[in-house]
Amino acid sequence: MTIASAALLLFLILDPLGNVPVFLSLLRSLPPKRQRFVLARELLIALAVLMMFLWGGKYALEVMHLRQESVSIAGGIVLFLIGIRMIFPSPEGLMGEIPGGEPFIVPMAIPLVAGPSGMAAVMLMGSNEPERLGEWSLALLIAWGATAAILFSATMLYKLLGIRALTAIERLMGMLLVAISVQMFLDGLGTYLQITPP
Repeated sequence: MTIASAALLLFLILDPLGNVPVFLSLLRSLPPKRQRFVLARELLIALAVLMMFLWGGKYALEVMHLRQESVSIAGGIVLFLIGIRMIFPSPEGLMGEIPGGEPFIVPMAIPLVAGPSGMAAVMLMGSNEPERLGEWSLALLIAWGATAAILFSATMLYKLLGIRALTAIERLMGMLLVAISVQMFLDGLGTYLQITPP
C-alpha cells in the first residue's frame, strides 16, 4: 500500500462529507468564533487518538495476544458495517443518537472522526508494517488535513451542494468502503489460511 492509497483509505473512513450535516447540527447553537474553536479542538483530539493507535497498536496487539490477521478480519467487518450504514443510513444517523450541549470528545472527536473503523485501520497499518510508521503517519496527516479542510468549510459546502448531493457522495463513499472492507477481510482470511495447517 502506498502513502496515497493509505491516505485515501483513511479519508474514506473518516468520512468528512458524511459528517458535515451532523457537525453543523451539533455546532448550530454556538457563535461562529466558538464553532471554529470547538471544531479545531475536536479535530486535534481525534488526530491524537488515531496517532496513539497507529504507534501503539502493535504493542496493544502483543499484550492482548491478538494475531494481525484477526485484526484485519475484524477491521474488515467493522468497515463493512460502517459502509453499509453509509449506503443505508438509519434515522438516528451513522453513529446513533447524539447527546445535546457543546460537544467535548464525544461524539465529534470520537466516534465521528476517530471511530472504531479508523482506529482498527491505523492499528492494522502500524502492526502489519511497523517499519513504515513514518509513512503511515504522513498518510494519516494527509487524510486528517483533508478532513479538517472539508469540515471547516462545512457551511459553505452545505449551501453549495445541498443535502441531496452530500447524501449521494456519502453513499458513493460507502460503496467504496464496502469494497475495501471485503478486500481487507479476504486478505486477513487468506493469511490465516496460509499459516494455519489444515
